[in-house]
Amino acid sequence: MRKKLTTTLASMLVLGLGLAGCSSPSQDTGPSSSTNSSSDTASSGKQLVFGYVSPGPDTWYQRDVDGFQYAADKYGVKVTVLNSQYDQQKELSNIQSLVGQGVDGISMFSFNENGAMAAAQAGQQANIPVVLTDDVGSAISKGAKIAASVDFDWCGMGKAYAQYMADNWPGQNFAVIAGNFEAPPTQQLDKCMLDQATALGKNENVFLQQTGYDTQTAVNQAQSLIASGTEFGILFVMNDDMGAAVAQVLQTAGLADKVHLMTQNGSDVGINMLKNGQLDYTISSSPGWEGTVAFLYLYAAVTGKIPADGSQQVMLPVVPIDKSSKLDDKSVVVPWQPDPVYWTLNDKYFSSVVPS
Repeated sequence: MRKKLTTTLASMLVLGLGLAGCSSPSQDTGPSSSTNSSSDTASSGKQLVFGYVSPGPDTWYQRDVDGFQYAADKYGVKVTVLNSQYDQQKELSNIQSLVGQGVDGISMFSFNENGAMAAAQAGQQANIPVVLTDDVGSAISKGAKIAASVDFDWCGMGKAYAQYMADNWPGQNFAVIAGNFEAPPTQQLDKCMLDQATALGKNENVFLQQTGYDTQTAVNQAQSLIASGTEFGILFVMNDDMGAAVAQVLQTAGLADKVHLMTQNGSDVGINMLKNGQLDYTISSSPGWEGTVAFLYLYAAVTGKIPADGSQQVMLPVVPIDKSSKLDDKSVVVPWQPDPVYWTLNDKYFSSVVPS
């Protein structure tokens, strides 16, 4: 069924691109008929215009946009942001719209594999460089020609959670309140955590359900899990906002001191939970920094610094944190909101695409 949907999306894109080719570009942006023309635009002093497709209204996605915009402002690039509201048809329409506008580059953050592939195909057909975010290399593995796929090491995160459980709470069952089973990051993190836990043989999974990143759904699942009488001593929740709500559920049920809570994100909410003892372990993964890195790779492709079809797999580092970590060190707990520390980190990890 997924293969059929991808084929349908690709067919619709061909039609959409054909229609887009008949439209007249605006004087300010102009069409990018090739990667060379994009580079020429940058060198001639004309303002570059990038398109950004965001998957939905979740805070994580908005901060990724903020990071992208933060870097774009630094280098004088205009950004057109379109939100797909978790709707595949709207996502396709957003891709077509950016191609029709003749943007110089497209940054695509899809909530599913089909959207990422559709953006990759559209960019290739229109000679517009594309950077994908949190696609975990899925489009590249299917042969897509893009500038880069920018991700956190989601599998590495999953393994880190399993290792931490085995090292600190051996013999205790763990439950997982997950994100979105359609989203590649959720798929990879969950699989690698469960596989690593099985391989280590110290902890057994007794609960795994998705929330769609809805906080009330997470609360309902935690309440149902507790009411079921299932024995567990560890609870993993896929983001800090849901984790904070679940922590209240544990408190109300008298389990706050009996269940070890882990989350994913390292946002301000999670850091405060670590400081006040509600949270045992999380991983710092700043979407703001990720958005900045996505911009740098797209800018490098548009200006000819890297190939537009080089299909680089780019991984931001995994930074595990617990109560013993330097929680006020921004290079350890990377801020979600745009911050100058991003440039220090970019020079350290991604100097090859930082403009000189």
